[in-house]
This record gives sequence, structure tokens and C-alpha cells, in this order.
Amino acid sequence: MIRLNNGFQLLFNLLWWMPVFYQYQKQAGLSDSQIFGIQSVYYVAFCLLEMPTGFIADRIGQRRCMQLGAAAMTAANLIPVASPSFAGFMAHFLAIAAARSLVSGASSAYLYEYLHEHGADEHYVQAEGTARALGLWAKIACWPLVGVLMQVRHEAPYVLTALSTLGSLACAAALPAIAALPAIPAPRGGGHPPAERVGLLDSARQAAKVLRTSRSLGPLMVQGVAVFTLARICQVNLFQPLLLEKHLPVADHGAVLSAMTVAEAVGSARTGWLRGRLSDTTVVTVLSVVMALTLAATTLSGSWGTILWLCVFAGAAGLAYPVQRNLINAAIPPTPYRATLLSVESIIDRGVCALVALAVGAYLAADRLDALLVHAAAGTCLLLLVVGVVLGRLRRDGARPAAGQS
Repeated sequence: MIRLNNGFQLLFNLLWWMPVFYQYQKQAGLSDSQIFGIQSVYYVAFCLLEMPTGFIADRIGQRRCMQLGAAAMTAANLIPVASPSFAGFMAHFLAIAAARSLVSGASSAYLYEYLHEHGADEHYVQAEGTARALGLWAKIACWPLVGVLMQVRHEAPYVLTALSTLGSLACAAALPAIAALPAIPAPRGGGHPPAERVGLLDSARQAAKVLRTSRSLGPLMVQGVAVFTLARICQVNLFQPLLLEKHLPVADHGAVLSAMTVAEAVGSARTGWLRGRLSDTTVVTVLSVVMALTLAATTLSGSWGTILWLCVFAGAAGLAYPVQRNLINAAIPPTPYRATLLSVESIIDRGVCALVALAVGAYLAADRLDALLVHAAAGTCLLLLVVGVVLGRLRRDGARPAAGQS
């Protein structure tokens, strides 16, 4: 199962077009406002689709949901080939939003539930990190070739991405089934109804009840916003504008992204470096601050300094992501609504990304990229400070009853 999961994650996330999609859309005649407007719509669509797709995963099974997501992603990457226009790219990203929302909660929930079923919970963090690292190494090997492939055939990045996601569909089809999590029996005075007997709204209500009863889950989700938003906005929305600002030619962008991905892959495969010294919550906080400060540091650097800081940023992201995933999964109690709850986290992440994407477009239109990076770093540190205070208070409140009992 772990090998098949590694293959699925590698091929589903191998987006050949990532280093060049900004320039690709510019060559198709799109303006900056159109490009970042599409990105904002993408994040909003992701938010709107997360809850229904989380419900679908809990209803039909996480494995089947992963298969649907892979099929949708394959179709999505053929749209720019057929229609390289504003409407075509809008449809492309809307289809990607549907595909990724089908997979985002389902894949993590499937891995966690399968390992739990087989008494191998302790392997989850390493399995998550290894899958991510292998996917990143594949990008390292492929992305430097994108510029050359585009010269041979302009639409090659999108065709190759569609072929890769078709391979992820084959991996998802071969994944072993897991036993359905039994519904939580209703205690006296009420409780969770069986997941398979409720509709979307009832499923959302029951997931909300679980979220309320787990006092730390909400703050941990908000803490994860920093990691996800910084990584997504830097590697997708700001990557090319930042390198163009530093006068790095487009032909070198794939190599730079590959160097960043090397750093991220090393971090993802070495999650134990910090976990043996710090708590998981502290690890995520420290690495999020590092990510924010390295982005701000690029404002004072030239082209080579910027590449160095971006690699440090990527390494911190690679270390943080599997630990943050484990924090969220561990905070969710046994429930048939795990995928729905993970979708709630994705809604928060993508909602913030939608707002930030709009801000990115506005800052770039005003030629204020450096100000954007400094403001993003300051906002991240403020958010983490608030979350740290809340989590610290929850820990103290939880310790008081134990002290009273002793």
C-alpha cells in the first residue's frame, strides 16, 4: 500500500507546467490581473468544493474518491491544449480545484486509516514524508527539461502532466481497500448518527461537533495556514514574478525550482531531525517563522542570494508539512468524518490563499513586490504568536484538572 501511495502522490502532483505556467499564460495573451484573478477564483472554488468532496470521500470511500480525483486531473490538464485562452485556463484551474479537493482530504485520511487498521500508526509521519519526498525528486528530474520540451512542442508540459495523472489513476485503482470505520454508537441523549445514513448537511454538522469537542484541533488548523499559504503563494504565485524581478531568464526558472525542490525533498525525508528535540507544535511554529523570514530576506538579496533563500524556504517547508499533517490527524478523534474534517482545514487554507492571491495581483500591479514579501512575513509572525498564546492557554487549562486530581 505504501508503495502504491508513493506512486499515486508522485504522479498526481507531477505538474510539468508549474515552472512555466505564468509565462505560458502571458504568451497566450493573458494580463497579470487575469492570471492572478484566475488563481483567486481557483482558491475560492477549492473552498466551495472541499466540504462536498470530503463528504463524498466519507460516503463512497477515500480510495474511490482518489480515483475520481485522478481522472478529473487528467481531463483538466488537456483543457489548455484544446483552448489556450482566458476561458480555457479558467476551466483548467476550476477542474484542477475539483480534482485536488477530491484528493486533498481523502488521500491523507486513507493513509492514516489504513496504517491504523494494521497497527502501524507510528509509520504515518515517515510514510507521508517519504511520499512527498519521492514526488519532489521526480519534479527535480523533470522540471529542468520543461524549457527544452516547450521549444520542441509548445503544449508538451500539459500533455506530459495529463499522462502522469493517468498513471496516478492506475495506482489509485490498485490500492487495497480498507474496512469501513464503524459508525460511533449513539450515547444516551444523542450522538453521532451513522455516517452512511446522513446527508451532506448532517455530515457537516457532525463534523462540526467533533471540531468543537476537540479544543486543540481548530487552533492547529489555523497554525497550518502559515505553512500552506506561504508554500503555495511562493512556489506557485510569486515564484516567476520574483525571479523576473531579479532578472533571471525564464530558461533558468526550471533549474531554480528544481534546486528548491531538492531542498524540500531532503526536508520531507528527514522529519526526525527536529521532532526528537522539539514538540511537533513547536517544530511547525519555528519552521513557519523561518519560511516567513527567508521570503522577507529576498528583498535585500541579488539573484544568487534570492536562490539561496528560496532553497532555505523550501527546506523548511519540506520539514514542516509531514509534521503538520500528523498534528491534525492526531488531533482528530476516531470518527467516520475524518475526510470531512480534513476538508475543513483545506477550506481555511484555500480561503486565505484566495485573499492573498488577490493581494499579490494588487501589489504586483503597483510594482510593490518587496513590500508584499515584508508584509507577508510580518502577518505570518503575528498569526503564529496568537496561535501560540491560544495553544499555551489550552495546555495550561488541561493541566489544571490533572493537578487537582493528584
